Amino acid sequence: MTASARQTAIPEEDRLRADLYNYMGVILARPPDRGLLDQTAGLSGDDSELGQAITTLAKMARLTRPATVESEYNRLFIGLGRGELLPYASYYLTGFLNEKPLALLRQDMTARGLARAENTFEPEDNIASLMEMMGAMIVGRFGAPATLGQQKDFFNRHIGPWAGHFFSDLEGAKNSVFYAPVGTIGKLFVAIEAEAFRLSGT
Repeated sequence: MTASARQTAIPEEDRLRADLYNYMGVILARPPDRGLLDQTAGLSGDDSELGQAITTLAKMARLTRPATVESEYNRLFIGLGRGELLPYASYYLTGFLNEKPLALLRQDMTARGLARAENTFEPEDNIASLMEMMGAMIVGRFGAPATLGQQKDFFNRHIGPWAGHFFSDLEGAKNSVFYAPVGTIGKLFVAIEAEAFRLSGT
């Protein structure tokens, strides 16, 4: 099957899930430039909690300059020595960086043919990378699309146990302004995914 044929076989609901995972990966990987802010400003949500958070983020994007959000991003995630938050599975699950959760993730990445980008120096268990991996697995960017069972296993091992806590922390962080609704979106989305996987019975 060709890559294009594989892609057309992805249900619309799964494509939308992958799009949100990919967007969260991009917005958390680095400060958004003008183009990404403009793209974010064009988002629209429905009346659900998640939709309202997306609408709030779109409003923030229309009001925010790239330099302002870059400064916020640096205070949140980089800082002088370290930022306000450490967005890594190892840290949230063990209190330390580069611990067993990272080793387990690397094993699963190898098994699934996923590899860290050559120009990336962050540990692979950072939230942005995990969002990107999940989006890639759903649509089969690095091979056949992952089955629902494979998605559930990856989510439950590497995202579910800690991402909701991280996103809640991001939502309430003292330096969060633009990133507060990003935290809300992440918190709600991870909860929706966790419940959907629970009900799937796979």
